[in-house]
Formats: sequence, structure tokens, C-alpha cells
Amino acid sequence: MTKLSIRDLELGGKRVFVRVDFNVPLNGGAVSDDTRIRETLPTIEFARSRGARLVLASHLGRPKGKANPKYSLRPVAAKLAAMLGAAVEFATDCVGSDSEAKSRALTNGGILLLENVRFHPEEEANDEGFSRQLAKLCDGMFVCDAFGSAHRAHASVVGITRFVKQSAAGLLMERELTYLGNALSNPARPFAAVLGGAKVSDKIEVVENLMRWPTRC
Repeated sequence: MTKLSIRDLELGGKRVFVRVDFNVPLNGGAVSDDTRIRETLPTIEFARSRGARLVLASHLGRPKGKANPKYSLRPVAAKLAAMLGAAVEFATDCVGSDSEAKSRALTNGGILLLENVRFHPEEEANDEGFSRQLAKLCDGMFVCDAFGSAHRAHASVVGITRFVKQSAAGLLMERELTYLGNALSNPARPFAAVLGGAKVSDKIEVVENLMRWPTRC
């Protein structure tokens, strides 16, 4: 892959801001489907094995820019800790003095999960000041492993990249980019595109784009 990967970063002893996609379903205050968490474990374990100090950020649901316990990532922190068999610190906000102090207190291999970035309206507005605050939580390294959110021009996905020294793809992102690159540039023919998901409106643009290129399918 020609894009910078987490494999290319000098991670030892560095705080690394990792945008993950932990937008998972909750039931009774517990994670009911851990698929998205599991998909990011290789990136987390790779970084920990190299001594990184991980600051994980994600959204969950659509809280519309306000703190809402229904959409807290605290249950996700507990689930991640159980899956890793390791401690996962939790910050009750994604910016501010508490999150900054907890990020500085991380040791090599340590993990901090921030509270839902969408509790702040500045996240979806891709606000510059908010992006700067997020960047304070790392030592100039940003890794995007949130493939399901990478199309969003939000502060924790796009804005933060302007205030760090290096931005790279996580292992999940790397895998998906490689797969999609091969599928789009030189697919085995004939092939079919299967589109899924509950949000049909998000798929219309994709369908329209595919319809403009009938010889690709």
C-alpha cells in the first residue's frame, strides 16, 4: 500500500491518537455485538506490542452534540478491557483537563478510551479549535482505523490531521483500502456489488455512481 501505515510509525513511548469505530449496539448497558471492536483489535495489539500509549476515540449513535448517558462509551471500555485482558482507562470527556491528564499518565502499552466525541457539536462541524484540543492528547501521531466513519469530514477524522506531524492508516483501514483498491482497479469479471445497511439514503449516491459506469460491473 502506498499510503502511510501504522507499521511505518515509530510508536515506542509515544501517545498515539487512534480514531476507531466503536459505534456498536448496546442493550441493557452492555455491548450486544462486539464485531466492530473485534475488527480493531489487531491495530490496538500491534501498537501495544511496540510500546505505544493509545488514546482511542469514537462516536456512538447520534446524540446531536449533547452529552447523553444512553450513548456513553463507558460500556465499550469495559468490553474492550475484557476482550484484551488488559486495563482500559476511561475519560469522561474527549477533551479538557481530565482527558489530557489521563493521556499524560499513560505508560507504554496503556490504553485510554475517550468519551463519545459526538457529545460536542464541534465534532461534526469539524471545528478547528476542537480539532486542536483533540491533537493535544497525542504526541503528534494520528492513526485512522475507523473505516466505517472515514467518509465523514469530522474533527476526529479529518480536522485533527492538520495539527499532528504524522497521520497513518490502522491495520483495518489498510486491509480495506487494499481490498477496495484491487476491486476497483482490476477486479475479476464479471462481478457484482452487494450494498447493505439500514441507512438506505446513504447508499443512493453509491448506486448512482455505479450506474454511470456499467462497463465496470
